[in-house]
Amino acid sequence: MKKLFLILIMALSITSTEALAVDFNFDEMKYTPAETTFRLFAPASAKRVVLRIYKDGINGKATKTVRMKATETDGEGGAVWTAAVKGDLKGMFYTFDTGRGETPGTFAKAVGVNGQRAAIADLRQADPEGWMQDKRPVVKSPSDLVVYELHHRDFSIARSDARYPGKFMALTEPWAIQHLKQLGVNAIHILPSYDYGSVDETRLSTPQYNWGYDPVNYNVPEGSYSTDPYDPLCRVREFKLMVQALHKAGISVVLDVVYNHTYDIDRSNFQRTYPDYYYRKTADGSYSNGSGCGNETASERTMMRRFMIESVCHWIHEYHIDGLRFDLMGVHDIETMNAIRKAVDDIDPTIFIYGEGWSAGSCALPGEKLGMKANIPQMPGIAAFSDDIRDALRGPFSDDTKGAFLAGIPGMEESLKAGIAGMVEHPQVDYSKVNYSKQPYALQPTQMMAYVSCHDDMCLVDRLKASIPSLKKNTRAAEDELIRLDLLAQTAVFTSQGVPFMLSGEELLRSKKGVHNSFESPDSINQLDWGNKQRYSQVFDYYTNLIALRKHHPAFRLGSAELVRNHLEFIKTDDCLVAFRLKNYAGRDDWRNIIVVLNANAEPRSVTIPKATYTVVCRNGKIDEKGLGTAGQDGHVEVDPQSALIMHD
Repeated sequence: MKKLFLILIMALSITSTEALAVDFNFDEMKYTPAETTFRLFAPASAKRVVLRIYKDGINGKATKTVRMKATETDGEGGAVWTAAVKGDLKGMFYTFDTGRGETPGTFAKAVGVNGQRAAIADLRQADPEGWMQDKRPVVKSPSDLVVYELHHRDFSIARSDARYPGKFMALTEPWAIQHLKQLGVNAIHILPSYDYGSVDETRLSTPQYNWGYDPVNYNVPEGSYSTDPYDPLCRVREFKLMVQALHKAGISVVLDVVYNHTYDIDRSNFQRTYPDYYYRKTADGSYSNGSGCGNETASERTMMRRFMIESVCHWIHEYHIDGLRFDLMGVHDIETMNAIRKAVDDIDPTIFIYGEGWSAGSCALPGEKLGMKANIPQMPGIAAFSDDIRDALRGPFSDDTKGAFLAGIPGMEESLKAGIAGMVEHPQVDYSKVNYSKQPYALQPTQMMAYVSCHDDMCLVDRLKASIPSLKKNTRAAEDELIRLDLLAQTAVFTSQGVPFMLSGEELLRSKKGVHNSFESPDSINQLDWGNKQRYSQVFDYYTNLIALRKHHPAFRLGSAELVRNHLEFIKTDDCLVAFRLKNYAGRDDWRNIIVVLNANAEPRSVTIPKATYTVVCRNGKIDEKGLGTAGQDGHVEVDPQSALIMHD
């Protein structure tokens, strides 16, 4: 075997944290004051591979041009090309050129403005004070997480007292930390925060917006979220300051990673480095498009798999990331996802990994080899979003005008029950009646993300208005009904046995003015309306109390399929009505039996329950763990229309 191939195998088999930190990264640039060495994985057949050194990150001619040499081959057409440049190059920039245009390489860790040139920098100089003592919050089980998905610009751009609106640093500010802690969330899922292509960092005074699912440099923070995109270390330092501030507040940070595609093909760093190696093709030679973005990456290839593993490890080691959300995880092969899980376990097994268990189109690999939701049993320790519970509540993704349970339309009760059980096998759930998953896809409830809305769809308020005719009226009655259904939806999410997930601003009754796919809509569509916190204080209070209820009572987060089957019991009900009991001090809860009833009907409903004197803690849009009265002494309880009832004995 050739030397490079042996190096790859050794890297992928490393198990110790120390080895990962020292040996795992395929450093394309290694700086010392005396000499900087450069390496690039590119075709062995390349006629000429050139390294160029620049003074600036975007303009000016190269100060030095060096031809690189192929020193190691993998026996499959690839080679490691190397070069060494004497002298102290710190503060300079570089590119590689294999004949398809200049590129900062595939693994740049610092870049100049717009990511066109990689920077020669010492990342330790970007460490905030106390960074080496930073510790991730303790999480005993993923079921203890409450995940809050936010876009940096959405969250802070319209906040009048924000010192750094739209920036990483906004999440270090007291108002932001106070809001998150008051709400009770303990994990922030940040939308793509690596260097992406659709925002011009040289024109930040011009309004620009994108979600960031257009990757350019996967291992560098996005410059438009920093206060100075021209300074390669500024974005690194400010990202770390953000993580540090959230960690001090007891809040974990989940990074949204998008390894399934690139912004485009011809200009991508992958393609300019090693043409066609990193992408899948179909039988007719065209590029496969499982991402729906014009291309899909080939995670099964040795160096792409290695790239993904090393990239994940880089974010964990360098930026202290606590979790990873994989965009279109169904494009990646199962073997790669399991290899990532193993590498992460070797660092810290409490780091949470979840993703979208689907693709956006047909992939060049067969479905049985991909990280689809149905294949989650083959990926222990990895979770997938449940479109089953999402669409059971609000209606199908394919038609915004169609409602479901929340619209008072019968037929989705079994799908909702499956979601409440965490998509695990349960004797009272008939999966033949579940909307999408015809069999349990989760081995453990912690493999299911429970949610009703996220960034790439209508937010909850807009979906309810689009699918329920009565909510389209501009009346107080319509607004009251909207709020009732909004709170009912989130009660189903937060009392389920999965890992609860919510879109930022839902606690403020967020609306995006009916826009479904707002990935490049202006701030006027995407920004949070902070005035709603006072305007709809009852909504914020309910969300806060609902999250607190879940956190205070382990019965709602059992974390084990066996415990769910032993303690979760569904109660017989009518249409558009789901009820369940968490019995016998589930999860060693202080409450002996907890009953939850979700009534989507426009009229009150009576439910037969085991006779006892129950203390009501949630009724008609209010939550108070101290009690809102008693019920159930006669073996029946009446539930208000379009609301949840929660009580215990």
